Amino acid sequence: MNNLYSIQRMRRLRKTEKLRELFQETHLSLNDICLPIFVEEELKDYQEISSMPCIFRIPEKRLAYEIERIAKSGIKSVMTFGVSHHLDEIGSDTWKEDGLVARILRICKDTVPEIIVMSDTCFCEYTSHGHCGVLYDNIIDNDTTIHNLGLQAVTAASAGADFIAPSASMDGHVAAIRQALDNAGFIDTAIMSYSTKFASALYAPFRDAAGSCLIGNRKTYQMNPMNRREAIHESLIDINEGADAIMVKPAGTYLDIIRDLRERTELPLGAYQVSGEYAQIKFASMAGAINETLVILETLGSIKRAGADIIFTYFALQLAENKILPLR
Repeated sequence: MNNLYSIQRMRRLRKTEKLRELFQETHLSLNDICLPIFVEEELKDYQEISSMPCIFRIPEKRLAYEIERIAKSGIKSVMTFGVSHHLDEIGSDTWKEDGLVARILRICKDTVPEIIVMSDTCFCEYTSHGHCGVLYDNIIDNDTTIHNLGLQAVTAASAGADFIAPSASMDGHVAAIRQALDNAGFIDTAIMSYSTKFASALYAPFRDAAGSCLIGNRKTYQMNPMNRREAIHESLIDINEGADAIMVKPAGTYLDIIRDLRERTELPLGAYQVSGEYAQIKFASMAGAINETLVILETLGSIKRAGADIIFTYFALQLAENKILPLR
């Protein structure tokens, strides 16, 4: 066939595996990954979460073993969630020096000092009503809650947290936490804000994992999933309040928001592949409908390609221990 014009043959760069690797634009490694973990006090043995196959609540007494295992796999950071048996209306256990938040962090840092520990800073696992702050007449008291978030943040920093990660979605929470940390002398403790957190149906398995007793919903303080401009505004507010890094949650259904924020800020940008995203892949794999490993890598790759620097994913340990992702 005689071509009268030049054809751009994209297949020239795809002919072999080595060529495809050479010209691959987006790469994943364990440097990009943070593992969320659930730690329950007074739990006798590991408890599998039925809606999240292969994910377990870790007994507090086994946490040191698990942190060593996680670190040996090559994972460099964890996000800690506590499952408390000491609930009250305001989540006061979170700012006690001997409370679950502090104990988890001390165990992590005493066991593997170099591991980066991000302390989820919220109240939903510690309140009797399951909301993320103080309730008065079934309405969240924003300003009392951000004061209490400051108390929790200082306790977490005292126990060794490298990052305070506020997920309560309260107005002004980053500024309140930054002021509380600085006043307590923790000027080098960083804030990874859940700066754009949507009121998503994809959180349902997480609520099983965390033992949530939520009454009602969180739509008054989490974001409407249909709002793109507001999503950007939310994160820009947290940046202006002093966040050191920001996050979009969930990740896979909000790649447009990740890209929007990547174009608006030079701050480190996280994205949380949430429990529902994890469950969809796991159950589809169990049904034989997909190749699990390939889909995991494709979904994580799309999150990084959209602009995320760090991805919070429940697949982290699976990827690390099976050496699916390189160390660097």
